Amino acid sequence: MAKNEKTPPKKPALNPYWLYGSIVIFFLGMSFFRGGNGLSEDQKINISTFERFLNDGEVSRVVVVNKNTAQVTLTEKALQETKHKNAKNSDILGRSNDSGPHYQFEVGNLELFQKKLEAAEANGVDFSYEFKTVENRWLDVLIGFLPLILIIAIWLFIMRRMSGGGGGGGGAQIFNIGKSKAKLFDEKTDIKVTFKDVAGLEGAKEEVQEIVDFLKNPTKYTVLGGKIPKGALLVGPPGTGKTLLAKAVAGEAKVPFFSLSGSDFVEMFVGVGASRVRDLFKQAKDKSPAIIFIDEIDAIGRARGKNNITGSNDERENTLNQLLTEMDGFGTNTNVIVIAATNRADVLDKALMRAGRFDRQIYVDLPDLRERKEIFKVHLKPLRSDPKLDVDFLAKQTPGFSGADIANVCNESALIAARKNKKKVGRQDFLDAVDRIVGGLEKKSKIITPEEKKTIAFHEAGHATVSWMLEHAAPLVKVTIVPRGQSLGAAWYLPEERQIVRTEQMLDEMCATLGGRAAEDIIFNKISTGALSDLVKVTQQARAMVTIYGLNNKIGNITYYNANEGEYGFTKPYSEETAKLIDTEISAIVEHEYKRAIQLLKRHKDKLTELAEHLLVKEVIFKDDLERIFGKRPFEKPEEVAPPKQKAAPKKRTTTKAKTTKAETPKD
Repeated sequence: MAKNEKTPPKKPALNPYWLYGSIVIFFLGMSFFRGGNGLSEDQKINISTFERFLNDGEVSRVVVVNKNTAQVTLTEKALQETKHKNAKNSDILGRSNDSGPHYQFEVGNLELFQKKLEAAEANGVDFSYEFKTVENRWLDVLIGFLPLILIIAIWLFIMRRMSGGGGGGGGAQIFNIGKSKAKLFDEKTDIKVTFKDVAGLEGAKEEVQEIVDFLKNPTKYTVLGGKIPKGALLVGPPGTGKTLLAKAVAGEAKVPFFSLSGSDFVEMFVGVGASRVRDLFKQAKDKSPAIIFIDEIDAIGRARGKNNITGSNDERENTLNQLLTEMDGFGTNTNVIVIAATNRADVLDKALMRAGRFDRQIYVDLPDLRERKEIFKVHLKPLRSDPKLDVDFLAKQTPGFSGADIANVCNESALIAARKNKKKVGRQDFLDAVDRIVGGLEKKSKIITPEEKKTIAFHEAGHATVSWMLEHAAPLVKVTIVPRGQSLGAAWYLPEERQIVRTEQMLDEMCATLGGRAAEDIIFNKISTGALSDLVKVTQQARAMVTIYGLNNKIGNITYYNANEGEYGFTKPYSEETAKLIDTEISAIVEHEYKRAIQLLKRHKDKLTELAEHLLVKEVIFKDDLERIFGKRPFEKPEEVAPPKQKAAPKKRTTTKAKTTKAETPKD
């Protein structure tokens, strides 16, 4: 179609409510015209005027309708008189009708009125009268069906509300409840995202690039006897860009893109989910080649048969069964590719994961240093940032951050700069944004007694001292006793980005974590509840060493971790004797590292005290302050690369939460 050619305007759709209103008006009109004779106000008289007309011999006929209304017809002679010029009746077209009735009035007491008529007849007045009952059958039928009409109207209203009440024509919504809720993005106008807009994710982009090639040139593969893949599953932590990658695939392939969430199939009506799956694939086949993107597919793709209580999951399982059939059943030889995303691939049904349905599983991992640098460049474009801003430095300060986290850092830094009335977003604004996101909002107004403040200072100084003296502990960035969020103080580190974690590395991290409580014990000969998050973290690490990673000599090279059922499932897969041994080993590991932290701090007690007193004065100290007190860190590498991580902070109460980091096992 030429650009200057205008598309004809769409005719307005017929609204069924106009039809309903026309029917009601028709019934009311029939009732009006059948129930009355169209008499004007001038033709309505009272009973006294009627008696005068009757006694003068001007009345030829009287009809009493339904015992309450009298209709009077005059004689031809009376109609010629001037006083009755307005008595001539007219029909709907305005034509004169001399046949009557000409007047009408209310009877009142029917028995008394009948006696008056009989008396006039006895006195020789020449007229006739009769009593007649008129039934309005249309009105009676309407009144008879009114309850049923009201019930149907209420039912239609409720069903319309339950089916979403969106587009479509009024009452027709009830028939759309089984239709797919997928949103169709047109490849020519709606999808503007390409692989150039997706920073990082190089490995995942290479995987999905072939899917784009399948849709663009299917014969290139089918001519050799190959089959186009049915689907690709994007798996990864939240915020890593799975949905963005799916949009980029659609933008590159230039094909229709159906997008919806797994929860869109869920409805309270039985069979609706399966019906929506069928309708979705029917629409996609009609627009083939096409892409179907199902976000959060674990909403309908959970493993069947688990925890099924009295058939409560039947509807979800029926929806999953229909999805399995559509993806790999008879007659599925169409160019429709399904892309799904989830961060819980471990709960998906095995039938959904097999080859022939989701042929490819693409892991979208957290970005590394180089990928974080590319992501920062994308999100820095709309910001008015300082030209001297070092993107490499920002990438090094945010390891472990997802793409969504980096976008949040950039946005938060702009807000902080605007709050300070700056013209440009600078380096310190980004550092403050990282602190704000990881640690929470500063609460300088929180009331802390001098004794508590001193305890917090020595606690954080203990963390800093032990981590500085251990080879495998994370290097320190800064320490603060300014309250943030729920924490009364925090120590910030940049741990290395490791793919595997060795035993000595875990033990050094545990020792540094226990340095806070050890410092309290040495300086005050007392301990407090401020080490709760520290204890939670080291206990989890010790338990993981013993029961998951097989890093304990007495338990041996055994793991009790089941990837399908979590750590243990419903029952512990070991005996009571083994349980006692596990508890003993966990306690021994923690206590050994605690004693190790005590010994380190006793050897450097004077420097610990100097650091804590400096922290009480400054409230925030940095790496340079530790170098001035302790000297250069002997184990420091030429360039440290790692994610900022908040050390366990003192808490007032024992009900606080701790942020922990789980070491990842090597991947095959």
